[in-house]
Amino acid sequence: MKNKILKEKGGLWRIAICAIILSFFSPFLNILKAQSSGVAAYSVLDLPTSARSAGLGFDYLSLYDDDVSLTLGNPSLVTSLHNNRLAVGYTNLFAGANFGSLAYSRDFKQLGSFTFGLLFDSYGRFEGYDEADNPTGSFTAADYVFSIGWGRAIDDYVSIGANFKPVISHYENYTAVAFGIDLAATFMSLDKLFAATLMGRNIGAQVLTFAGTPERLPFELSMVGSYKLQDAPFRLMFALTELQTWDLTYDDPLNPTTHTDPFTGEVTGPSAVAAFADKLFRHFNVGIELNIRQTVFARLGYSYRQMVEMTAADAFNLSGFSIGFGIRAKKFEFAFSRNGYHLAQAANYINVSFRL
Repeated sequence: MKNKILKEKGGLWRIAICAIILSFFSPFLNILKAQSSGVAAYSVLDLPTSARSAGLGFDYLSLYDDDVSLTLGNPSLVTSLHNNRLAVGYTNLFAGANFGSLAYSRDFKQLGSFTFGLLFDSYGRFEGYDEADNPTGSFTAADYVFSIGWGRAIDDYVSIGANFKPVISHYENYTAVAFGIDLAATFMSLDKLFAATLMGRNIGAQVLTFAGTPERLPFELSMVGSYKLQDAPFRLMFALTELQTWDLTYDDPLNPTTHTDPFTGEVTGPSAVAAFADKLFRHFNVGIELNIRQTVFARLGYSYRQMVEMTAADAFNLSGFSIGFGIRAKKFEFAFSRNGYHLAQAANYINVSFRL
């Protein structure tokens, strides 16, 4: 028992070292400026890469199983367990936009395990017009992300991984190219009941611009964890997002946080405690996955930040909540999820994976 405790402490020290390295170098690699996701270019890099992640409301997960679709988002999960597995995903977004993913993993023994992936986000077909309002014909717009992920276990507790992601954006006759890297380290308890991943995502820069003005990638430093009680049929998930930026609030003119008395001119707003709690909880996501005989899965997620940002005044909606389910057989897995991004419409995610 004593040796097990000492080994786990050693694993925690390794993940702590990885955390220090990531937190120190990542902002410098991203052109010395921390940038919150959602306000940078290449928003395709912020989309969940699997239906399972979307059903829990997360960008990526920290789980040790053979779901190869998870490795697109978290390269430190890539192991020989995913060898020769293929995953295909599709999401119908809004206003004719479609998002898809493809992932295949292969183990190369001494070199480690690799995942080869493709993400695409097609924004539909548009009608073009010149400055005199004359039609110029229809055109399309899309983003393509190619991914090569590598992962390797350092010991029984810690694994590391990296994704190299060339990004090509083609809008009408304009093309831009960027290169991004994800760096991740995962600590896993020996019994596989607890896991935590620290990751610096979308570290990189644009190398070919649309009109001579470089745009930044949506860099993010985040941590995701999962915990399962020994005999419980469910697993709890949590995420700490956008750790590079403390204040994620912004002024929404449709839902102002302050109010001015029309007679006295006095401005009132939330208390200091409420304002601090609001900023704090915008970094938290939580989720739960119910496991029924290792065959059927139910998922539920909640994002406070998504809820407050997408809330419509005087209208109830399920923004911030996500649900999903999965069915697993010996060589096949199906996952579906639905994320209520806003009042008008929800996005439906579908994933199919199988062993070749």
